[in-house]
Amino acid sequence: MPSSATAPVDAQQPSPPPSGNPLDRWFRITERGSSIAREVRGGLATFFAMAYIIVLNPIILGAGQDKFGHQLDNAQLVTATALMAGLSTVLMGAIGNVPIACAAGLGINAVVSLQLAPKMSWPDAMGMVVLAGLVLMLLVASGLRQRVMDAIPNGLRRAIAIGIGLFISLIGLVDSGFVTRNPDAAHTTVPMGLGQGGQLHGWPVLIFAVGLVLTFILLVRKAPGAILIGIVVMTFVAILINELAEIPDANWGLSVPSVPDSIVGAPDFGLVGDISLFGGFHEVGLLTGCLFVFTVLLSGFFDAMGTIIGVGEEAGLTDENGQLPNMGKILMVDGVAVAAGGLGSASANTCFVESTAGVGEGARTGLANLMTGGLFLLALIFTPLATVVPSQAATPALLVVGFLIMAANVKEIDWSDFTIAIPAFLTIVSMPFTYSITNGIGIGVLAFILLRIADRRFREIPWLLNVVGACFLVYFMLDPIEQALGVK
Repeated sequence: MPSSATAPVDAQQPSPPPSGNPLDRWFRITERGSSIAREVRGGLATFFAMAYIIVLNPIILGAGQDKFGHQLDNAQLVTATALMAGLSTVLMGAIGNVPIACAAGLGINAVVSLQLAPKMSWPDAMGMVVLAGLVLMLLVASGLRQRVMDAIPNGLRRAIAIGIGLFISLIGLVDSGFVTRNPDAAHTTVPMGLGQGGQLHGWPVLIFAVGLVLTFILLVRKAPGAILIGIVVMTFVAILINELAEIPDANWGLSVPSVPDSIVGAPDFGLVGDISLFGGFHEVGLLTGCLFVFTVLLSGFFDAMGTIIGVGEEAGLTDENGQLPNMGKILMVDGVAVAAGGLGSASANTCFVESTAGVGEGARTGLANLMTGGLFLLALIFTPLATVVPSQAATPALLVVGFLIMAANVKEIDWSDFTIAIPAFLTIVSMPFTYSITNGIGIGVLAFILLRIADRRFREIPWLLNVVGACFLVYFMLDPIEQALGVK
């Protein structure tokens, strides 16, 4: 969570000369007005602010089923999440020399779990994440990444972020049992309802409700690591209640809260490298496959860019043009992190805004990332602790993150310009209501193009966005096109 107490380094002050310490020279610690102690402290703060992803990512990915009904193993997902977060974060620190940590992105993992996997196998879905990372690296190498970002209007970018926030919030409500799907046999026009039959029942849902209230209170109180604290506290409460009330295991969902036999265990690397790079195209076809890759790419594309600039500004590292030093290296590592996440079956890794917690503690260089990444790697041997966290203790974090995303973006949309406000609105509502990030992006892009044409502002539409819109138009009309061509 962002820290409001950060004191950025004054870029106008003369930089002190580097010391003779090789570590200092490599990371430019003294030059940036920091110290090894501040970097270590900042790295610790960032880890504890984002360690919740070790629990949350397996819950989101583990809730999905692939085309063949297979689910991913929770313990293997914990290992994959911690491993790839650790490696990506260390790489960002060593090469990019910025205090920006990386881990599995919320929102992107929902795309993989709920959109890609049901259409193909898990290795196919993770292969598409790897492809998205490779495309991202090519965009950085060719200089096209900035051009692609500029092609999407700022209001639409913000709407995409908000839509993803509402989407993962809905996932949290459903996975916790606070909201449930009404069975089709009920012949009701209401697709979802509160709890069971319009009422909340059972201790697990109470754990979620109390956890949500607790986390929001901690957020209001600006408690460092509020999300992680909420998860840990409610896990202990859930374990206590489960021991006393003897709740059926099925009521908890994926993970049953119980005292583990040991807090230390050997990590299970069974999912690492289990990918099929092009198998997904065989399952869904070339066009749909390309759009899936594009969706994974776009889901983390702008969020990562905004996080990099935002954290850099808060740390006082940007120049007068808003650029960070080593920007090319930073963006390339971001692309590597996306591919690495897919290779480890942890979904795409991306830059985490929680890095501002470390910046608030004084982190200014990549040395802080070595501490954060090292702690993620150390967490590999504590897998048993993560696997006892029930969905009801972790899913409040999804609503909190959804709120933070909306709060950061909704005010940046120009609601007075209907040619951007209407596409933004359609993007935001389409993602949770159609349970698809792809649909939300596509509807928003097409609405923007159509309304700008209707307003005789066609020349204001970037040509690259017209290309993207044409792809989405074919995507939405794929069924009639296949019927017309006799393919179906």
